[in-house]
Amino acid sequence: MDVRTLATGLQFPEGPVALADGSVLVVEIARGTLTRVRADGTVEVVAETGGGPNGAAIGPDGAVYLCNNGGCFDWLDYGGLTVPGPVPEGWTGGSIQRVDLDTGAVTTLYTESSGRPLRAPNDLVFDAHGGFWFSDHGVRLERTSDRTGLHYALPDGSSCEEVVFPLDAPNGIGLSPAGDLLYAAESHTGRVYSWPVEAPGRVQAVTPVGHGGHALAGLPGMQLLDSLAVDGEGWVCVGTLVNGGITAISPDGSTVEHIPLPDPLVTNICFGGDDLRTAYVTLSGTGQLVSLPWSRPGLALAHTR
Repeated sequence: MDVRTLATGLQFPEGPVALADGSVLVVEIARGTLTRVRADGTVEVVAETGGGPNGAAIGPDGAVYLCNNGGCFDWLDYGGLTVPGPVPEGWTGGSIQRVDLDTGAVTTLYTESSGRPLRAPNDLVFDAHGGFWFSDHGVRLERTSDRTGLHYALPDGSSCEEVVFPLDAPNGIGLSPAGDLLYAAESHTGRVYSWPVEAPGRVQAVTPVGHGGHALAGLPGMQLLDSLAVDGEGWVCVGTLVNGGITAISPDGSTVEHIPLPDPLVTNICFGGDDLRTAYVTLSGTGQLVSLPWSRPGLALAHTR
């Protein structure tokens, strides 16, 4: 596979967003920045977000919207790999932020959802109606773990609601090409779930148990799931940890493909290029952004820049 390295030395990159000019935005979680990797390999900081920016998406106004986990990790060096460690003392929670790409100004939109504090927001996706879904990954302490869920918010700061609960460390989140299915990946269980979307910010429970989602796929062995993107044919493409690579799951869940990459902490993917057949992938443990050709066309997101 033709894997091309676009940038190195990034501090746990995540949340890639391909822009029309050929550059790619990433967050650097350990650095607390929104960063641009230009087509010539130049790396520049767009905004200092603080905390732990964890996922990014372009909104209907052309601004970048971020999930910020509030800095919920201490960082460890594990044989040359950067690895998320324990929750640091003094961590209090996360937020949803807006970044003006032209000025770098950062605004905090939400620190609560449905009247409850956000824990560690992780990944987000905008729908065609201008609102966005996001996951709250929560944190794991030595002997306790958060139960968290999926939320729906408006970019003007007027509404943020928890819609799906409970989930175990929900991470990646995405929408089907028609916008009629919501997907989310649980990190530690290695499962991907789906819910039919009934209306903006509303999903249908398809099972009477727990969060009501349909189990699209569950991975065997020690494979943890991170963030995701849905390609143009509806395959759910999930960053996979330990068994480092991208796991691609067919729309009906019957076929699971694994594309290995040289990092055990492959965290996220997005699609770009003129034909949307270039995949941009964050290799977070080694601090790289890479690109590779994708076998199917990517999915044009609801909003681009």
